[in-house]
Amino acid sequence: MFTKLPAYATLQSKAAKPIDMAKTLTPARIEKMAVKAVGFKLLFGTERVDEGILASLFSLAREAHALEKMAAMQRGDVINQIEGFESENRSVLHTAMRDQFDHQQKSKPAKEAAEMAGKELKKLEGFLKGIEGKFTDLVQIGIGGSDLGPRALAIALQPFHRPGHRVHFISNVDPDDANGVLNGLDLKKTLVVVVSKSGTTLETLTNEAFVRSRMEKMGIDPKKHFIAVTGEKSPMDNPDRYLASFYMWDFVGGRYSATSMVGGVMLGFALGFEGFREILRGAHDMDHHALTAEPEKNLPLLSALLGIWNRNFLKYPTVAIIPYSQALLRFPAHLQQLDMESNGKRIDKQGRGVDFSTGPIIWGEPGTNGQHSFYQLIHQGTDIIPLEFIGFHHSQYGHDLKIEETTSQEKLLSNLFAQSIALAVGQASDNPNKFFPGNRPNRILLGEKLTPYSLGALLSYYENKVAFQGFIWGINSFDQEGVQLGKKLATKMIHLFAGKKEDFPLGSAYLKFLD
Repeated sequence: MFTKLPAYATLQSKAAKPIDMAKTLTPARIEKMAVKAVGFKLLFGTERVDEGILASLFSLAREAHALEKMAAMQRGDVINQIEGFESENRSVLHTAMRDQFDHQQKSKPAKEAAEMAGKELKKLEGFLKGIEGKFTDLVQIGIGGSDLGPRALAIALQPFHRPGHRVHFISNVDPDDANGVLNGLDLKKTLVVVVSKSGTTLETLTNEAFVRSRMEKMGIDPKKHFIAVTGEKSPMDNPDRYLASFYMWDFVGGRYSATSMVGGVMLGFALGFEGFREILRGAHDMDHHALTAEPEKNLPLLSALLGIWNRNFLKYPTVAIIPYSQALLRFPAHLQQLDMESNGKRIDKQGRGVDFSTGPIIWGEPGTNGQHSFYQLIHQGTDIIPLEFIGFHHSQYGHDLKIEETTSQEKLLSNLFAQSIALAVGQASDNPNKFFPGNRPNRILLGEKLTPYSLGALLSYYENKVAFQGFIWGINSFDQEGVQLGKKLATKMIHLFAGKKEDFPLGSAYLKFLD
């Protein structure tokens, strides 16, 4: 168990007297505490660590066999399981979905998964060529991992979208969501991608029926406009209802599926097939880095360890992820699901209750907007909130203007670096209202420019960071039993609304408030 690892006790003792950032932050420290790989630099001189703490954190990773577990995941070992109890009991191979470049040397399960993904990629390439010029808009219907990741990536790469290839998303079963999207579209030129692994997701099927009905009322044949992304032989794998079907598999969890056909059809339509392949290439390169880089230079592992230091030893319960990039507007929402659904667990892989904190609460908004809203609490509030900043040297569009001697991009980066320093060192003052305590840990992930390749690498960086943390904590980061109970009770409530007899007195009590 995590708390029994030898390095755990060492780190506990070190946490009793963490370093004072106001006294230790120097230019030399900033330059020394930086690691570069796959087009990104991780700057962590503003974290409350020193060489001794880092050495103990790397010992923790070795004792927990973090790199060996990453290797087991990427080669397709059965790691999605709880030993001795009923569980999903399967491989975790989202990395194989982007392993189209050197999978010949992989293990048999990983190679087979990569080959399956390769067949879907070839099918997608042919499909996109076949519909070229026929559709101006694509609507993706899905929820959870079938929406959050793909939507975040689509928004992030808006400058790379091809002219005349707009994408839209419907996720909420709230009818206002569907109506708000459909009312602005020419449905005769609209392609609809319905995403559900099981083919039975309630919200998704409801929204699909909603859109189909709208098309039928306009005299449009839905079969010529609808595509299914689903599990092979699911109820949605039906050529009588869909123009085409693309497959997803049990070894790819929803929140890890943006680089599968879940995001691929939409991204291929928006960016062109080669644009989607660039996302895969960036993700693959970061996967390879996570698997092979030594711990001290391994970006996702180092980030995971810094997060564990803050969560388990400094006892900070939340993490704010702040991209200084408007393009990453919805990226924190995707990371909420990725992290909190993966590591929001209270038992270990043997089914025992844990005696330590697991996944933190993840939240965030783009900077500089956040500076004018919640940064007050972050700087001077009673709770310390670690921050993960994301920034880029260059803007996506490349069009900028010097105003008062600096460009907008330079102003953006100036704010990022200034906030990082201010959080770390604070400000002394005899006026308590102007006193900033500092010692607020943060780190910066800095890239050159947000492109399809770098976005793929960024996505993989966070996926592997989350996986490393789960490996070290000894929990299962790849199931999501916590979402099932509410779904089950919602079905009972729906039966009450429909007038069907169902013994659900607690639900009946709520319905009385609608009378």
